[in-house]
Amino acid sequence: MERIASITRDTNETQISMTLNLDGSGKGNISTGIGFFDHMLNSFARHGFFDLELTVKGDLDVDTHHTIEDTGIVLGQAIRRAVGDKKGIVRYGSQILPMDESLVLCALDLCGRPYLVYDLVLDREKVGDLETEMVREFFYAVSYGAEMNLHLKQLSGSNNHHIIEAAFKAFAKALDGAAAAEPRLSGVLSTKGSL
Repeated sequence: MERIASITRDTNETQISMTLNLDGSGKGNISTGIGFFDHMLNSFARHGFFDLELTVKGDLDVDTHHTIEDTGIVLGQAIRRAVGDKKGIVRYGSQILPMDESLVLCALDLCGRPYLVYDLVLDREKVGDLETEMVREFFYAVSYGAEMNLHLKQLSGSNNHHIIEAAFKAFAKALDGAAAAEPRLSGVLSTKGSL
């Protein structure tokens, strides 16, 4: 069964078109108008082996907030839709990922209950054209759109580019693991019988 979701979002602030394939080969075709954000989303696709088609037209004349937050909302919704009923998947995923001096832990649960614990220390206002405060807003939006419990913790690091990139890659690897098939499981991994 294909685990692909296509979503469009059209507001006065952003127009977004996205297709996510959880069982892809890591191909990204991404245009948000924010170069460093595109780089991070391409890293997410590549390292999670997701195929991600994304076009965003946002009100960048205002700032990057709406573009980044709304992209997070749509990505979260696409993850939730592509995962489907969650029968037969691992459910939990985690990754500790190094990038030079930086080390970031990501752990997540596709439980149907949104929650974000964010512990990245970013001390520059921007990396490229991405405001560093928007990294948290993006992951918050993803966690709520996907209805996932998401933890990001910086274990070491001083270079903001490396910390952010390690976070995106760790998230990709953790999601890939959580969405993977568990052959010993016929229903969902829950004592409740549903997620």
